[in-house]
Amino acid sequence: MPRVARLWERLPRPAARWSRRFLLGGIVGVLGGLAAATMDWGLHHGIDLLVGRFAHLSTPIVLQPQWAILLLPAAGGLLSGLIVRFFCPDAPAGHGTNLLVRAFHRQFGEMPLRGPLVKAAAAVGVISCGGSAGPEGPIAAAGAAIGSSVGKRFGLRPRERRMLLVAGCAAGVGAIFRCPLGGALFATSVLYREEEFEADAIVPAFVASVLGYSTFMTLHGGLGEQVYLLRGATDLGFRNTIELLPYALLGPLCGLVSIFFSFCLHLVERLTASLRRLPRWFTPVLGGLATGGIACLLPQVMDSRYQFIQNSLTGFSEATAAWPAVALFGGVVLAKCMATALTIGSGASGGVLGPSVFIGGVVGALLGAVLRVVAPSLIEANPELPAALIPVGMGGVLAAAMRIPLASIVMVCEMTGGYGLIVPLMLVCISSYVVGRRWGLNPEQVPTAAESPAHAGDAVVHLLESWQVEQLMLRDWSETVAPETPMRDLVERLRPGTQPTFAVIRENRLLGLISVSSFRRVTRLPGFAELVNAADLMTERFPSVCPDDDAYHALEVLRRGGHEVVPVVARPADGGPPVWLGMLTRERIFEQLHRSIGEMQQLVLREHEGLAALTREGQIQQLMMGVFPTSRDLIQRLLVPMDVVGQSLRQADFRRRYHAQVIAIEQPDGSLQCPPDLDAPLTSGQRLLAVVWRQDGFGT
Repeated sequence: MPRVARLWERLPRPAARWSRRFLLGGIVGVLGGLAAATMDWGLHHGIDLLVGRFAHLSTPIVLQPQWAILLLPAAGGLLSGLIVRFFCPDAPAGHGTNLLVRAFHRQFGEMPLRGPLVKAAAAVGVISCGGSAGPEGPIAAAGAAIGSSVGKRFGLRPRERRMLLVAGCAAGVGAIFRCPLGGALFATSVLYREEEFEADAIVPAFVASVLGYSTFMTLHGGLGEQVYLLRGATDLGFRNTIELLPYALLGPLCGLVSIFFSFCLHLVERLTASLRRLPRWFTPVLGGLATGGIACLLPQVMDSRYQFIQNSLTGFSEATAAWPAVALFGGVVLAKCMATALTIGSGASGGVLGPSVFIGGVVGALLGAVLRVVAPSLIEANPELPAALIPVGMGGVLAAAMRIPLASIVMVCEMTGGYGLIVPLMLVCISSYVVGRRWGLNPEQVPTAAESPAHAGDAVVHLLESWQVEQLMLRDWSETVAPETPMRDLVERLRPGTQPTFAVIRENRLLGLISVSSFRRVTRLPGFAELVNAADLMTERFPSVCPDDDAYHALEVLRRGGHEVVPVVARPADGGPPVWLGMLTRERIFEQLHRSIGEMQQLVLREHEGLAALTREGQIQQLMMGVFPTSRDLIQRLLVPMDVVGQSLRQADFRRRYHAQVIAIEQPDGSLQCPPDLDAPLTSGQRLLAVVWRQDGFGT
C-alpha cells in the first residue's frame, strides 16, 4: 500500500484525487458485490431448507398453526443471539442502515468489518428460519464496513473514508436489489432526514454500485438480461388522468403506515432495553417466539423474497372475494409491521429496508382491493390499476420510512422495470415522504449536511481547496543558499526571535533544507562548526508540495511534519532533484483564510442585515470577557446621563462622578468605539459600555 500511496503523490493533485476515487470505489464495488452474492446464496438455500418446507408464503392461505412455524423464528433468534455473542460480543445494537449512518456522522467513517459480517451471517439464519427481517440492511452495512476498511487500509483521512463507506453501501444495495442507479442514490441520500445528497461521495458511490451490481449479476449468470426483483410490472403504466385520484390516496396512506411501522419498531426497542436482567443474546428468542405466533395466523409475514407480492401482482387477488381480500391485505400490513418490529427490535440480526418494500407493496394491493369494492367502475375502466398500485406502494413506504423519496422512485423503477409508472411514483413517494418523514426508521439521521459533525468545517475546507499553492506561495524567498555556503555565513543571517528555514539551491534545483534544529545539532559538536557548510547541515528528506496542490493538502503536509514552511517544487522528468519554485508558509495560508472569511462576513451582513445585531452582541460579549475577567465588578450598558449630554467623558469626570470606567461607546448605528474618545461630546443616542465597581458588596 505505501507504494500505491507514493504513486498517487507523484500524480498532479486533481488526477490523484479522481484516480483514487475511481480505483478505490471499484475495489469496494467488487468486494461489496461478492458479499451480496454470498449472502444471497446462503438465503436461497437456507429458506428452501427451513421455513420454505413448512409455510406457504406466497399464497393467501391463513391460519397455519404448526409447531414448526411457531418455533422456527425463535430458533433463528437464538442462533442470531449466540452467533453475535460468541463471535462479536461488542457489535452495536441496531439494524444495518442505522449503524452505517451513525458511523458516517459520529465515528469518522470508521466501521469495523467484523461486526457487520458476523451480523450478516446471523441475519441469514434469522431470515431462513422465518424471522421477519430483510437481507438488504445487513448487506448495506457489510458493504459500508468493507468501504471503511479499504479506506483505513490505504491510510485515507476521515473525509475520504466516509466516501468509501457510502460507496460500500451503494455496492451492497445496488447488487441485492438489482438497481445500480437506485443503490447509489440510496447510499448518498439515506444519511439525512431532509432531501439532501452527500455530494462528495457521488462519484465513488456510482462506481462502486455499477461494479457491485455487475459482479453480483455475473455470479448469478444474469448479466445482460433484464432480471427484475418483481416480474410483471414492465407493461404497467399511467394511462388516464383520473388514475391520479387513487394515487393521491395511496401516498398519504403509505406515509401513515410508515409511521405505524416506526412506532412499532421503536416501542419494541424501548421494551427490549428495559429488560436489563435478561442476557442480550436471549431477547431475540422472545421476539422470534412472538413473530412465530403472528405467523401462525398470517404466514405471509415470514416472506423475505417478495413471493406474496409477486402473486398479488399477477392476479390471485382477483380470484379472492372482495372483502376477504381487503381483510387479508390489511391484516398482512399490520402483522408485517409488528412482526418486523418484534424481530429486529428484540435484537435479532436483520434489516428493515426489505420489509419496508414488502409492506409498501401490500399497502398498494390493499388499496386496489378496497377500490374493487367501493369503486368497481373505476377498476373496469382501468383494469391495470390494482396491479400498478403494488409497485408504486413499494416506493411510497420506502420513501417515508427511509426518508429517501428521490432514491425510492429510481429504485422501484429498476427493481420492477415499471418505468411507465414514474408519474404516479413521483406523486406517491413525495406525498408519503411529506406525511411520514418526521417518523423514520433511522434515528441517527441528521436533518441536513449543515448539522452533521462530519461537515462541521466544510465551509473552511472548501475555501482552502479552492486555492492552489501557486496562488499563495512566496517566490522571492530570502533564505536561499548554495550548498558550499559556510556555517558562519548562515549564522550571520540569523535574526533574533526567528526560526528561519534555508533552502539549499544549485542551478534552481532544491537539494535540501536547513532548519534551526540543524544548527542545534552541529553546535553540540565542539570544533566542527568551522568546518561545516550548508551541504553538511541540510536534510535531503523533506516534505514538499506542487504548485497545483490545494491549500488544504498543503496544510495537511505542514501538520504531519510539524513544520511552519514547506517548499514548492516541480518534479523533473529526469528523476533528479526537484525544481525549486518557492516556499509556502502556514502563516501565508492563515492570512489568506482570515482575509477571505472577513470578506465573506461582510457579504453575509450586507445580504442579511438582521445578523448585524448578533455580530455586535458578539463583539460586546468578547469585550466584556476581556476586561477584568477575575474581578467582581459589574459590566453594564448605561444610557448617557442627561446631565452630561454635550460634555465629553473628560469634562464630565465620568469615572469619579459615576463610579464607572467607560471602556467603549456604542453609537446609534450599532458600531463600537473602543477605546472611547475621551474628548468627544456625548449624545443622548449613545450607550456606554462601562465597568461599574461594587460598593459595600452591591453594584451601583
